Amino acid sequence: MLHPDFLLLYVRDPLASAAFYSRLLGLEPVESAPTFVLFVFPGGNKLGLWLRDEVEPKPVATAGAAEWCLAVEGRDDVAKLFASWKGSGVTIAQDPVAMDFGFTFVVLDPDGHRLRVFTPNPE
Repeated sequence: MLHPDFLLLYVRDPLASAAFYSRLLGLEPVESAPTFVLFVFPGGNKLGLWLRDEVEPKPVATAGAAEWCLAVEGRDDVAKLFASWKGSGVTIAQDPVAMDFGFTFVVLDPDGHRLRVFTPNPE
């Protein structure tokens, strides 16, 4: 049985990206090197930041071709997280907005990877 629990992003500078994600997520990496950084979340999920130039086979997609979606409890949580992240100087790709699936916003990491924070619409 598969247990998807690891997101791997190809980045220009893993240490710079690690500083960005540490600030946003309030978490320090468990492994940190110039070519690879690893975060492990309390539930066991992992985020890896791999030096793009070292990836084999070479990646063909560019950043922004997909999104990392982060669910929160409610609209107030979306708004609070947006205010906090905006105050830290992140690049905003989409201000908070109600969409078909829920209330959401999107920011970009230093490489242009999209992070979507959302709360689903009540059923």
